[in-house]
Amino acid sequence: MDGKHMQIGEVAARTELSLRTIRHYEETGLVVPSARSQGGFRLYTETDVQRLMVIRRMKPLGFTLDQMRDLLDATDRLDADPDLGPDEREALLKRVREYEQSAAEQVEKLRVQLSRAEDFAATLRSRLEQNAPDTRP
Repeated sequence: MDGKHMQIGEVAARTELSLRTIRHYEETGLVVPSARSQGGFRLYTETDVQRLMVIRRMKPLGFTLDQMRDLLDATDRLDADPDLGPDEREALLKRVREYEQSAAEQVEKLRVQLSRAEDFAATLRSRLEQNAPDTRP
């Protein structure tokens, strides 16, 4: 990370999250601005943006704020503490694996849902084509 700080507007544009949503995630403790400007503006780093992207990706898969917090806590601890004992490291990795498995299950459900939606759209197109007036000269 180069230490560059971004204001909340730039972070919102990069993450495609609203200012309100980012502030909500701050209020719930999911993300904390890395710094504040002299004028009191929230300042974020690339690491903060990546954290928001994890949250953004979890939300449509149905994860709760508590689950997001739990996963972020586990990954933060894995990344930040090279001196974790083997049992603690394995427990954290197990938590992350459980979230990965849950995400994979949600992705599969979404694939089925998408396939059904595509079939439905194709059925409607076919019906429209069958019943469209003949416009040949």
